[in-house]
Amino acid sequence: MLEELKEAWQRGSNFTKFMIIFWVAAPFVIGLYYWIKETVQKFVADKKEEKAVENYHGTMVVDQYRYLENPHNEKTVKWLERQKRKTSKYFNKNPYRKEIENKLKELWKINRTSIPIEVNGCYFYLENDGTKNQPILYMQRGLEGEKKILLDPNRLCPEGTVAITNYSVSKNTKYLAYVLSEKGSDWQKIKVIQLDTGETLADEILWCKFTNISWQGDEGFYYSRFPQLGSVPQEDESNYQKVYYHRIHTHQGEDKLIYERPDFKELGFTPILTEDERYLCFHVWHGTDTKNRFYYKELEKDGPVIKLLDDGDASYHFIGNKGDTFYFLSDLDTPKGSVIAIELHNPVEIIEIIPESEDVLERVLMVNNSFAAIYKHNAYYQLKLFDENGDFIKEIDLPGIGTIEGMWGKNSGKELFYNFTSFLYPHTIFRYNFETDESTVFSKGEPLFKQDAYETKQIFYNSQDGTKVSMFITHKKDLQLTGDNITLLYGYGGFGISVTPTFSPTVITLLEKGGVYAVANLRGGSEYGEDWHRGGMLENKQNVFDDFIAAAQWLIDNNYTNSKKLSIMGRSNGGLLVAACTVQRPDLFGAVLCGVPVIDMLRYHKFTVGRYWIPEYGNPDNPEHFTFLYKYSPLHNIKKGIEYPPILIYTAEGDDRVVPAHAYKFAAALQNAQKGRNPILLRVEGKGGHGQGKPLEKVIEEQRDILVFIFEECTKD
Repeated sequence: MLEELKEAWQRGSNFTKFMIIFWVAAPFVIGLYYWIKETVQKFVADKKEEKAVENYHGTMVVDQYRYLENPHNEKTVKWLERQKRKTSKYFNKNPYRKEIENKLKELWKINRTSIPIEVNGCYFYLENDGTKNQPILYMQRGLEGEKKILLDPNRLCPEGTVAITNYSVSKNTKYLAYVLSEKGSDWQKIKVIQLDTGETLADEILWCKFTNISWQGDEGFYYSRFPQLGSVPQEDESNYQKVYYHRIHTHQGEDKLIYERPDFKELGFTPILTEDERYLCFHVWHGTDTKNRFYYKELEKDGPVIKLLDDGDASYHFIGNKGDTFYFLSDLDTPKGSVIAIELHNPVEIIEIIPESEDVLERVLMVNNSFAAIYKHNAYYQLKLFDENGDFIKEIDLPGIGTIEGMWGKNSGKELFYNFTSFLYPHTIFRYNFETDESTVFSKGEPLFKQDAYETKQIFYNSQDGTKVSMFITHKKDLQLTGDNITLLYGYGGFGISVTPTFSPTVITLLEKGGVYAVANLRGGSEYGEDWHRGGMLENKQNVFDDFIAAAQWLIDNNYTNSKKLSIMGRSNGGLLVAACTVQRPDLFGAVLCGVPVIDMLRYHKFTVGRYWIPEYGNPDNPEHFTFLYKYSPLHNIKKGIEYPPILIYTAEGDDRVVPAHAYKFAAALQNAQKGRNPILLRVEGKGGHGQGKPLEKVIEEQRDILVFIFEECTKD
């Protein structure tokens, strides 16, 4: 064949030679054509998958990193591997990393106990001596009795990623139901222990999130749950919550449905049984909206569910009842809070019991036939007692300026437990005795540092619009205001959550190295009431960022620090805060710690429980809301060619509250836009969630890297 072609070539004309070349080369040319075509099509398809372009009310918005929303995408997996290698390289080369970790472990070896609850003469509480990944559940008979381990979650999982997130004891201490979360997930399950034998029963309740457990006698309990995964579309997995009754020693499939609202699938229900067990109450919530509804059902008559407060016009937090009179902590026409009463036979009349005051009424408990009330005064706490008519009795002295993180007592009881903490005061459980009028320590952790070497002061500064904002500053007493101190500014500013003085080993480590710790009480929180909250939500969200930027500027102007040594930190909504401030004022900060952040404000509501936040942030599908969301959304305001400060973005693969895609997309966009050599790092926890139930070992490792990043970046020349 080759000889024939050679002979034809030698004898042939130019046309013949062309035809020979064509037939020999044709298969290769055709193959090359289809290979190029397939490659181009794949490239175009990949590019389409990588980014998306959407029309928001006439504005075309490009999402360049849409593919990072899919954690199983091959390109996402490879991208994450590169990010992890880059971040590990950065931290592994730091010579002080182990020293900081050892210091944190030392400071964390401090006893921390949850507020005890008393049932039938027995006290129940969670406790960690600072060496366990998870706190252990104990029972103690009497105040002086020996404590007994009921459940050690550290034995359930060697990695320490199974946590007890709630528990409840039956009326006669026959059973204890507890809630478990795995790997930080919001999804939880309920199990039951028989207390006299310590046996874990076969009872298991699945598909729970954000539930409590309300026992009726020793026979069973009320709880709330969502649909079984796979039984509804993915977008409805956190809708259609229902209240059930579970009878002990039965299967969950036999549980009795008590209440549901299929006509309003977004509503959630927290079942509460009154202390006298006459009424089953429903705290009805709609996402994170502070305004709620309240329903009840009379159990003895198996009556219908009555919608006592169904307008969603204010917050109504049920305090308790005396017969058919219900008491609530409410902000109805009282943005700083008041106690009201409603008599069920005349529900249209609102009776004022404790009127609104200049300070914010944070929480109220019915105990010893009186009211124990926690107030916030200039963002720190006071504890006051009122009689059943609302008349002031006394103020219970606290150790200093700080925070009461919770309290517990029974209306029929003679004791009140409360948890006090401050920047320099580790969490301590106090027991107030109504008969002796004295507070004594039930449990405390001894500080492993020199408390008297430091001080906390509160200052007030003006935000951009002239609003006065408070800020706590903690440092060594002999601090010199040279303008050259490493300073960490922390904030949150959202959902009505107050940021008040609390103890942290991380902060103590910073202080011991001469650092300054500042906490700003931004609008969006409730430090100064509901008006303060509403001043930082929806179309007012920019106020939060302005407050934070003004706090940073005040610290610089007053010679605490400078822009190269000022670091900022926030988590979750606070991650949104520091991200927005970074893209708006990249020149102002020397390091940014951005934890489990909400970043994409045009798509946040499409993931897991993101829709719950619409009352706080707004809905980008609404043209008016889109305008202000797009204006500050961190992802959509990154500009190429800007020198952004060093940024550590940290998240967890299993975060099913704020999905890690927010952090991934923020890191990718910043790295692509960054001018200069400042690092943009992404730290990803492998087996973790949003933060709840994180093993102590993982907490210390995370805090270690945060401090390493601060010291590394804020000490550069």
